[in-house]
Amino acid sequence: MSLLRYESQVRPALVDGDKSYHQVTEDIVRPIEASPSKLWWVGFIISVIFLLIGVYSIYREVTYGVGQWNLNKTIGWGWDITNFVWWVGIGHAGTLISAILLLFRQGWRTGVNRAAEAMTIFAVMCAGQFPIWHMGRVWMAFFVLPYPNTRGPLWVNFNSPLLWDVFAISTYFTVSLLFWYCGLLPDFATVRDRAKLKWRKYMYGLLAFGWTGSTKHWQRHESLSLVLAGLSTPLVLSVHTIVSFDFATSVVPGWHTTIFPPYFVAGAIFSGFAMVQTLLLITRKVLALEDYITIEHIEVMNKVIVLTGSIVGIAYLTELFISWYGQNKYEGWAFFQN
Repeated sequence: MSLLRYESQVRPALVDGDKSYHQVTEDIVRPIEASPSKLWWVGFIISVIFLLIGVYSIYREVTYGVGQWNLNKTIGWGWDITNFVWWVGIGHAGTLISAILLLFRQGWRTGVNRAAEAMTIFAVMCAGQFPIWHMGRVWMAFFVLPYPNTRGPLWVNFNSPLLWDVFAISTYFTVSLLFWYCGLLPDFATVRDRAKLKWRKYMYGLLAFGWTGSTKHWQRHESLSLVLAGLSTPLVLSVHTIVSFDFATSVVPGWHTTIFPPYFVAGAIFSGFAMVQTLLLITRKVLALEDYITIEHIEVMNKVIVLTGSIVGIAYLTELFISWYGQNKYEGWAFFQN
């Protein structure tokens, strides 16, 4: 009889502790309604310290010039492009993670999507600054914007990767912001309904845009989320491809290669998942969300990190092989010296 018995493969629960809806709401809203814990203050102080270090670094760069980044006539990009690509990479991965998991109906998305989307917004905001600081004369940054002006035939250089970055980052930031904010509407309404202070109820009421939780609201919410997820997924691939053109269209040995677009996309997903993982590990401890960001979430993300890390490793090996096989002495010197 045991041979005829069928045992279904039941997936682990998305929330541990067998909690009710009321308990879930209480646990999720607690960080907003209660006073910050000691761990929260420790994390906040560390973040402020690093923020002040960044502000001081930008002050020195603006005051004394881009030479503070060891840029010279030979090296046109240095410290700034590494930071730019890093911020863009983790920024693109956040929305991609959330959008793809939504399109494929992955239930465990609910434990990671909010951190991934929020990381995207702030990462893209940071990334958008580096092309401006790279110019040296930041007060002339508006020259890269294609707007009507009185300078006659003087127009932006549409062949410049800096202008491509302006279009790519601004478009991606707009779609990501809408995707993130759309998902927050029910949450804002929940906090609004629980708020006891008048100013807080008014503020969250404005942010909730009159959300009532009706069937029609949920239907439109689901439809809009799917549309934005469908837009975000190809947008991430195209935008990070444009960012890779900053390298691929140059004549610098080691950069002028066609492998960069897929290589950058894989690297973005790899670094993005790793950063979301890092944020979640800190968040689940600081905000006591171990029952909602479970070990199962961490394990599933580890599998994606291993997969994308393998793709990035193949890209590294391919670069080395092409450099050796192509017999270009300048290309070979650039690769094997690094």
